[in-house]
This record gives sequence, C-alpha cells and structure tokens, in this order.
Amino acid sequence: MSGFVERFWSSQDGLNLFTRDYGGTGGPARLPVICLHGLTRNSSDFEELAPFLAAGGRRVLVPDVRGRGRSDRGPDPRSYVPSVYARDIARMMDLLGIARAVFVGTSMGGIITMLLAARHRRRIAAAVLNDVGPEVAPEGIARIKSYAGKPVTIRTWDEATAYIRRINEGTFPNFADEDWRKFAHRTFREQDDGVPVLDYDPAIAVPLAAGNFKASSPLAWLLFRRLARTRPTLIIRGQASDILSSAIAAKMKAKAPGAMLVEVPGIGHAPTLSEPEARDAIRRFLETVP
Repeated sequence: MSGFVERFWSSQDGLNLFTRDYGGTGGPARLPVICLHGLTRNSSDFEELAPFLAAGGRRVLVPDVRGRGRSDRGPDPRSYVPSVYARDIARMMDLLGIARAVFVGTSMGGIITMLLAARHRRRIAAAVLNDVGPEVAPEGIARIKSYAGKPVTIRTWDEATAYIRRINEGTFPNFADEDWRKFAHRTFREQDDGVPVLDYDPAIAVPLAAGNFKASSPLAWLLFRRLARTRPTLIIRGQASDILSSAIAAKMKAKAPGAMLVEVPGIGHAPTLSEPEARDAIRRFLETVP
C-alpha cells in the first residue's frame, strides 16, 4: 500500500529499525499519531487505520517493533521485552524531532505505551489502548503461548491463510475468505523462493515462555493509572476478548473514571480498528486532542 515514506533509524544497541511515515493531508497541523502493534504483529496491521488518520490531518508513524517486519532481529532474546521496545520508540521520536504524540497501542503496543507514560510522560498527549490493560485474563495468555514462536511448516499462501484462520477464527467470526487472505499477507512475508514465512523472529516468545510476563501486578496498575488519570485515554475492547475481560475493563474504568470505554461487538482479541465502532470512537476521541 502506498501513501507512506519508508524510514529507518538505529536503536541504541545498533539495530536497524523501520517505520512507515504517513504525512497528514489538509487542515491545520495537529499532533502526530504513533501506532504500535501487538506481540506477533507488524506495521501492516495499521494499513487501513493510518491513511484514515492521515486524511484527518495528522502525521502517522507506524513502526515495526524490533524482531518484526522490516526491523532487525535482536541477537539476544532478552531484548524482546516492553522496556526495550519503549526505549526504541523514545529514540525514534528523538531522531525524528517529535516531542509529543498521540499513541494507539494494540495489545503489546498498549503495554509499551503505558511504560512510555511512566518514563516519558510529556511525550504522550493522549492514548488509545486497544484490547489491553494492566491485567491479562489467563485464558488469553494460554492461547497466545500455544502458537507464538512455535514452528509452523507453510509451503503456499493457501496454507498460510488456513493457518492464520485456524488460530484466529474465534476472534473474527465474520471474516470472509478475502479477509483471511489479507490477514495472512499481514502475518507472513514471501521469501525469494515464493514460500511464505512468519514475519517475526520466533525468539520474541522466549521471555513469554520463560514466565517473565505476569498476568497482573501492582506496578502495571500504577502505570495504567499514571497514564489514564493524567492523559486523555480511550480503551477499546473486543466484546469477546480473552485478553481484556469485561471485569478487567470495568476495573480500569473504575480506576480511571475519565477514560472512555468502547466495545466492538462480536470481536475477540484484538479489534483491527477498521471496524466502524472502533474507527468512529477513535475519530471522535482525536477531535478532543490537539
């Protein structure tokens, strides 16, 4: 998809990292938006939302977090943790001369956003947390562990499409065949021999498998409160999500009454943000942000 400039920057530990840079079109200059994807995902997840936001006049940056997409793989799996990802994003902002931005974080991207809010609060003008919070339902963690980083033998795009449908059909029950093919092309990349391969380093799952991720902690709730009580925050939840349960979402709303909460009907983890309910909520939310 066209409409963006390809940019690369160097992380503090020497990795070459990639971002899509969509220029805002028309209207007065407004704060840029930074979109951050989930654990096994990449920047292509926002290829529908980003042009929509750019058409509203905002510059939109969509990076591939290290180990995904066109960003370098890390030599040490221990670098595949949110604190390092947050450091990378802060460096990207510095190198591109961006002092403040609105963040849209899906799943892991929301965790990165909460960490940035704790360490660099002035950088975040507002935040959209897409199907993620300071606590994760255990059934969701179990599901992600069942496939993240696991080897899979794929020989054709039809097989890639069947695989992505198998592990996500509960999330998107109304997807048509074309939707699954599009999702497969956002998940796999084609090698020189034409064979699709997952577009992330399997080692990203090493910290998760090692038990370094906690379903809930007082620190995570503190990070959320620091963000949602001091910055405009929109929480988007898939109605059938096994990551952000209705109980967790209600607790988040109680801890930060000023935050907006919107549910996307019939969707699990995580909404693509191309759903009308999600897109309309983001549009209305951004109207309140400089």
